[in-house]
Amino acid sequence: MRYRFKNLKMSMESELHENKSSFVVFSVLRVLIVLVMINQAFNADYENVFLCLVTLVLLLVPYFVEVKFRVELPKTLEIIIMLFIFSAEILGGINEFYIKIPMWDTILHTLNGFLAAAVGFSLVYLLNRSKSNINLSPLFMAIVAFCFSMTVGVLWEFFEFTMDMFFGTDMQKDTVINVIRSVTLNPDGRNVPYVIKGITETTVNGKDLGVNGYLDIGLIDTMADLFVNFIGAITFSIFGFIYVKNRDKGSDATKRQQRNSKLVADLTPVAMADDKTFDNVPEKKKKKKNKH
Repeated sequence: MRYRFKNLKMSMESELHENKSSFVVFSVLRVLIVLVMINQAFNADYENVFLCLVTLVLLLVPYFVEVKFRVELPKTLEIIIMLFIFSAEILGGINEFYIKIPMWDTILHTLNGFLAAAVGFSLVYLLNRSKSNINLSPLFMAIVAFCFSMTVGVLWEFFEFTMDMFFGTDMQKDTVINVIRSVTLNPDGRNVPYVIKGITETTVNGKDLGVNGYLDIGLIDTMADLFVNFIGAITFSIFGFIYVKNRDKGSDATKRQQRNSKLVADLTPVAMADDKTFDNVPEKKKKKKNKH
């Protein structure tokens, strides 16, 4: 067990140093995270210190996937994943970009939909290429990519809801609205929405919340997240469909088709070459101690 863990560690280090550009990005982000962690430690914010540690571990996920599942992740995909993790956890969470930049959450959810679709597409693409008796249609592969991305998006919203309900967080952000429609408020008890328009203030237990409207507690935020996830998912699924459709055209493909194919290729993992193995990574020679 100890040997396998050591072998995995050395394999990940080997994979990490293999690509110069992704290694540079990894190193820079790691330094920035460590600096943020030190600053949070001085501020006695140990929750953020823990978040920094988690982020450092998450940065290693692409390399773990490569070694464990024997796939080659394109350097473009590796860099995007690392930047996404850094943007979500360090910039968004610790530096509060989710509050300071109104569109930050929307941008990340859109990118998440795009990346998740890329992962879903990669799964069926690798299966389609590795099995001679399987020939999946481009449309089927695009649909799987889309469904995979949307499933990931829904599961994430489940996670946010669970954290808010049981751990007292506020991951599903509130939205100030000026109109509500509710069957519960219908004075006749009928299944007809009772509409209240022009809401300019909300008072709870005699205290004005000062929000200039009524608080929608998470519903609009959740649906907006799923909608932009949908946009990211459908975008990559279309690109993936075009990529597989034109894969065999080669030089006959138009320049636009070639550009689309390059975009998908830059984000699609491929099966690791048969001659590349991590099973027997040579251990560093131990220095012999001089006998006195």
